[in-house]
Amino acid sequence: MKKYDVIVIGGGTSGCAAAYISGKLGLKTLLIERSIHLGGTITSGLVIPVMKSGENQINTDFYNDLILELKKAGAQVTYQDNPGWFNPELLKIVLDKMMNDANVDVLFNTYVKNAKITSNYIESIEISKQILLSYNDTIHTNNSTCYNEQILSECIEAKYYIDSTGNCEFSKLINCEFLENNNDFQPMSLRFIMGGIDLKSFGDWLLEIDSDRNITTVECIEGVTHLSTAYTWDTGKQWALAPYFDKAVTKGDLKDSDRNYFQVFSIAGMPDSLAFNCPRIVENLNPNVTEDVSKALIQARESILRLSNFCKKYFPGFENAYISNIADSIGVRVSNRICGKYIYTIDDLKSGKKFDHPAVISNYPVDVHSKDKDSSTLQMTGEYQLPIEALMSKDYDNLFVAGRCLSADYMAQGALRVQGSCFSMGEAVAKHISAVIRNSAA
Repeated sequence: MKKYDVIVIGGGTSGCAAAYISGKLGLKTLLIERSIHLGGTITSGLVIPVMKSGENQINTDFYNDLILELKKAGAQVTYQDNPGWFNPELLKIVLDKMMNDANVDVLFNTYVKNAKITSNYIESIEISKQILLSYNDTIHTNNSTCYNEQILSECIEAKYYIDSTGNCEFSKLINCEFLENNNDFQPMSLRFIMGGIDLKSFGDWLLEIDSDRNITTVECIEGVTHLSTAYTWDTGKQWALAPYFDKAVTKGDLKDSDRNYFQVFSIAGMPDSLAFNCPRIVENLNPNVTEDVSKALIQARESILRLSNFCKKYFPGFENAYISNIADSIGVRVSNRICGKYIYTIDDLKSGKKFDHPAVISNYPVDVHSKDKDSSTLQMTGEYQLPIEALMSKDYDNLFVAGRCLSADYMAQGALRVQGSCFSMGEAVAKHISAVIRNSAA
């Protein structure tokens, strides 16, 4: 049986940080990913850029190394004093390189099938790997080769396990206790990219119609236009794009629900493309229910076609634009949250409570989306800390979580679910495990 110091389950934002730092600290590390590449929300979900989360962030070694490696690959730009503007396609390649540099073993197309448990300790896991076997001795009448798909299982042992699946898939498998959600789910989104855009023309037009630099920014960096703008159907702001969405709904070019949330960002290394943080699905759907997720995906792709046609018809610079990429995974803001050794609350966050062993320091606002008009929350706060204990399972001594499935109440999770904090969570868990192993060996 293979043995590791750390097995990280889930190769998204927090999982990559945890695996990379574990490897860099000399721990024998395995990273298990069910898809065919790493990155999670940033790659499969097209969630770019990484939003800034304050000037005093901790556990940023992975993030800083990621920025350097992406810059070398021409896949990063610093815009509006934020270095987190990445290229999601090149990021897949960069993450492979970083795991190799850190001596992390990576398994793609793999999921955890079972686990061996002794009391409150995880002894080992059983993983399943899909393979495709070719039997050349079987010939069909059309002369095509017959393929037979098989599942192989393997048992692997580790001292510590990190669930960074986003939805606590591993913790659910081993019957961990979860915090009640009371059907409190933020609406899901499906991001997409459009190419063939004249960003200079679009940017110049935006600057003409919108003077609010908290909403619309345009900047030329090394001869390339970078920009960001937004609109929602909420009435608390004066949105420069509102007349265009109103007209499109009136003329039947958009459904009313299509305009509930609209946001675009330029992309490093893609000088004619924009990443769309929309559509947001307003129907009350549960991200833990397959039928609901399927319905959301279908509705979202229909909306993407309408939104792309709307941009081409109403916005300068989109005359030759086209849909170049639709996210491989639905964007889920909150789903399962584990019950940890500490349950972090919105009162902890708002009071700026200090902890002996902080995993995250951030000032990102409480950002909770709603399916209803004028009901979302975007509340600025002071600086706050998340304790490492909120990333420890209360059920198993050698299980940690990292990412949006942390032990936090619904409103506090709304501030901590962002990528910058997820990077810090994964790194903090890796450093904690390394310290425990080092002290036990002393």
